[in-house]
Amino acid sequence: MRDEYDLLIVGGGISGASLLYTAAKFTDIENIALVEKEDEIAAINSHSTNNSQTLHFGDIETNYTLEKAEDVKEGAELLAGYLEGADPDREMHSKRSKMVLGVGDEEVQKLEQRYHEEGFGDLYPKLRAIDREEIAELEPKVVEGRDPDEEMLALQTPDGYVVDYGMTAQSFVDEAKEVDGVDVYTGTEVEEINDTGDEFLVETDAGWFESDVAVVAAGSHSLQIAKQMGYGENMSLLPVAGSFFLAEDFLNGKVYTLQMKKLPFAAVHGDADVHDDSITRFGPTAKLVPTLERGELDTVGDFFDVFGLNVDSFLSYANILADRILFPYVVRNLVYDVPEIGKRTFLPEVQKVVPSATLDDIERAKGYGGVRPQIVDTEAKSLDMGEAKITGDGIIFNITPSPGASTCLKNAMRDTEQLLEFFDDDHEFDEDAFRDATIRNFPRLDDADADADDATASAAADD
Repeated sequence: MRDEYDLLIVGGGISGASLLYTAAKFTDIENIALVEKEDEIAAINSHSTNNSQTLHFGDIETNYTLEKAEDVKEGAELLAGYLEGADPDREMHSKRSKMVLGVGDEEVQKLEQRYHEEGFGDLYPKLRAIDREEIAELEPKVVEGRDPDEEMLALQTPDGYVVDYGMTAQSFVDEAKEVDGVDVYTGTEVEEINDTGDEFLVETDAGWFESDVAVVAAGSHSLQIAKQMGYGENMSLLPVAGSFFLAEDFLNGKVYTLQMKKLPFAAVHGDADVHDDSITRFGPTAKLVPTLERGELDTVGDFFDVFGLNVDSFLSYANILADRILFPYVVRNLVYDVPEIGKRTFLPEVQKVVPSATLDDIERAKGYGGVRPQIVDTEAKSLDMGEAKITGDGIIFNITPSPGASTCLKNAMRDTEQLLEFFDDDHEFDEDAFRDATIRNFPRLDDADADADDATASAAADD
């Protein structure tokens, strides 16, 4: 097999699928292919059991600056708008209350300052500062068992989108396949990409592809392929495996705790499962693993491909893990995996959200959790928590989106604009139609929305 395409996308997770959808539906690029090594779309990190199902808007993520929140907000609204239009029966997503909880004078003061002085209340019109009484109406278990004299405040919004990113990725692919000239190959693993100067020759275990332009959206493997092609020499990966603990019917929506700026992936939160609101997830935990995929030992060698086995990589790891905040965190998360001891150690984290929780209430979720790579800058010897993208000559490597899948459509829009440059502007992107299908479906706060939000809040309180 040797097929010729204008654009070839490697990777069928949420990032690759969203780009396929955007390029196929809203540009005039004629021949597009997506190649995915698994037999199903979104079988790895985008699968519903392998991520926290959260659509991050930046409203309750307290490690975000206002500038970062503004950027993330648009990305989240693009995806939320797509879901509102494409999933009216809410098979791929649900919408619930969400809040970030402050307990004690210091945390309450931080939230008040964030809401009133730092501009988050203005940026997010639906975000409200609510007191203990209103918190109890929405989330009774959050207040139950706490000291009645303890200060409490939450920043709450009805825009708590819980998303099955695997189903969403499949939806993107299904929409794209309706367009002539779009092919999707699953069960097809890329072994090598060769840049001839005129085109890319892509060797797979099923044959060869030719492509004028390529995008590698294969998560951690993107950096592996990039390095094979001579890109990303000053980059390595710190793979972080996330896991969860499960409880029954504790929460109606999402409840976050305050995040540490140095550990943006570390804030414990609880939320009801997207498909079964009687199940509450707590987490994620985060432990370092020498693999690019959770539980896949054959990716250990892939990890060492991206690690590099050079002095700069070892020094970078040593510098990062010597941090007085990160090192205890890493050790504690290793303990969470120890039978019985792990559950006892994690219980206080759950009790930050639900004080009355006991050991009998929680169980480690078996078969849950994926690997989210954190980028290591081997020149600065530091972690880079932002989006990791390498743009080459006619090729893009998407390694880690930021924050996660929430900005997949915004990243796809940016990548599409870059693709047009690769094609010397011989093609066009209908951004207006793209926005009609996405962000313009996102419900804004007007009188009708306010009434609906009040009804939602009342229903949650009745539950």
